[in-house]
Amino acid sequence: MLSIFRRRFSLYANTFAKSIEEPEEFWKEAAQGIAWDKPFSKVLCSSRAPIYKWFPDGKLNMCYNCLDRHVLAGDGKNWGIIYDSPMTNRVMHYTYEELLEEVQKLAGAMAFKHNVKVGDRVVIYMPLVPEAIIAMLACARIGAIHSVVFGGFSAKELANRIVDSKAKLIITANAGLEPNKIIPFEPIVNEATALAEARLPGAEHIQRIVLNRHLNVKFKLQPNRDHDFYEELMNSRPFTSVISVSSSHPLYILYTSGTTGAPKGVVRDTGGYAVALDNAMKWVYGIDKGDVFWAASDIGWVVGHTCIVYGPLLKGATSVLYEGKPVGTPDAGAWWRVIQQHEVKSLFVAPTGVRAIKKEDPLGKLMRRYNLDTLKHFGVAGERCDPDTVNWLQEHLPKNTLINDHWWQTESGWPMIGNFMGLDRFDTKPGSATKPAPGWDMHIIKDDLTEAAPDEHGKICAKLPTPPGFMLSLWESDEAFVKKYMSEIPGYYLSGDEGYKDQDGYFNIMGRIDDVINIAGHRFSTGAYEECICFHPNVAECAVIGVYDDIKGEIPVAFVVPKTGSEISEADLTHQIIKKIREDIGAVASLKTCIIVKRLPKTRSGKIPRVLLRKIANGETYAAPATLENLDVLDEMKVALEEHGYPRKDLKPKV
Repeated sequence: MLSIFRRRFSLYANTFAKSIEEPEEFWKEAAQGIAWDKPFSKVLCSSRAPIYKWFPDGKLNMCYNCLDRHVLAGDGKNWGIIYDSPMTNRVMHYTYEELLEEVQKLAGAMAFKHNVKVGDRVVIYMPLVPEAIIAMLACARIGAIHSVVFGGFSAKELANRIVDSKAKLIITANAGLEPNKIIPFEPIVNEATALAEARLPGAEHIQRIVLNRHLNVKFKLQPNRDHDFYEELMNSRPFTSVISVSSSHPLYILYTSGTTGAPKGVVRDTGGYAVALDNAMKWVYGIDKGDVFWAASDIGWVVGHTCIVYGPLLKGATSVLYEGKPVGTPDAGAWWRVIQQHEVKSLFVAPTGVRAIKKEDPLGKLMRRYNLDTLKHFGVAGERCDPDTVNWLQEHLPKNTLINDHWWQTESGWPMIGNFMGLDRFDTKPGSATKPAPGWDMHIIKDDLTEAAPDEHGKICAKLPTPPGFMLSLWESDEAFVKKYMSEIPGYYLSGDEGYKDQDGYFNIMGRIDDVINIAGHRFSTGAYEECICFHPNVAECAVIGVYDDIKGEIPVAFVVPKTGSEISEADLTHQIIKKIREDIGAVASLKTCIIVKRLPKTRSGKIPRVLLRKIANGETYAAPATLENLDVLDEMKVALEEHGYPRKDLKPKV
């Protein structure tokens, strides 16, 4: 019994150690769970380092691995997708057989009618509906490269992505949904298409396949350009075979949100990504065949690609596709209803959604209405999760549910640091993302390029080579890829985030490198301020920025959202927060300004654009990111800042 016990609790250590010490042997074994059309003879190609290729001479098809092989194995009757839309009052189940049939039809229409070939790009501008997943898998089936654009981006942003990818086909819908609001897509898609065609030499009449969701919204189909989605399926010759592509063939281009700069076209390979997800879904989320996994995100983000589509389907699991919000569809108990109704084993959300629920239901009364016993894993990522939110989850969720505040990026494609349902469950430390996933050799590097000591802050980096599933490059820009990510710290991938590793080897991600306030030479992470502020019982969430100061260089300003029903006065709340910062961080932290607001600006993926808030406070010119959920919030922020004397009239901002 003792030897079994030791093996059980050394599983993470053994797995991680082998992944770092013998990476090629480790990933060779890890790749055996994938169906290869042509087995690879080489594991890693470093001839163009720091651009690496995994399993370079292997060939496979992602759609086959997600659908066909499960059907052929006799699991075709298992649920592949559960579509749950409280905004349309619909719940639909798709078996693996049904998904395969629909994908074959759409792939046939794309290949035989629209002449989409291997390597052609297809832009998918869709709401959160099953047909969007069908479109992604159809592209993978015929070797086309999809670029999913969040169904809510402006015409200009959509056009930028069509032009940059040189898309041959657009798959879209007549409308998207927000609570109590229908968003017609026709004017957006028409304007974007016109803008793109004007900028693309020789591009005329880009073809479009349009899903009619009805919803009392029309999309006037243009002759010789537009084609009805389901008419295409009914009239097509199914593409029953699959196109075998090389492991390094791009599966998709995913443009980053642009909150930290201009959008970049992240290129994901096929083979390395498949191998990484096949293992990561088990390691991190504990998901295997037949389990129900739910990522409460959108397919327009990397979470949607990895955790709604490819990850669960590679494992033969059931993926929940939820077209709704954490609150308002219909209330702050919506998530808990979905977990009970569909017997969800693992949930993955953005912390901002949890805070929205906590704000509306601080005592967890709505949560207690539902049976959450199936929920073994509750993952949060996308932004730093403050300890107060983790503590709230631990207080109200079932005791055997692992709260996993993990960390990863669009660039990484899968979790880099986290806790491990399928290896060893570590104790949760609120505020920490826990430990590196197998394959990720993570380090904290200081400005002088030396390794940081325990508890010392620095830049979060991954030692090269990065593992399978990491971005292949930037679309048509290897030079920009190397310059942005690989040049500042030789031998490492620079994540753009900063933090520290504690004495137990737990990583704490405090925020973007730019989210550091330099007060008279003392550097403070905005995450440290926010962690302290969110411990106040009357605070729902907050954001801290650094604004210019002619004496100290920068000083902190806090935006604070009180909990619903909070009766404390703004003056008392401000006084208590400032006192708490002084006690916990120190007088040098110098917080003197708390701005009480009703809400904060957020991107569609739940990030607070602190750089944008800083520019507004400093009177700098700015461009709102295309991913911003509600532009009206910026006006509220301007008014609130002006009431507190920002931007200062007597101080010329730095250029």
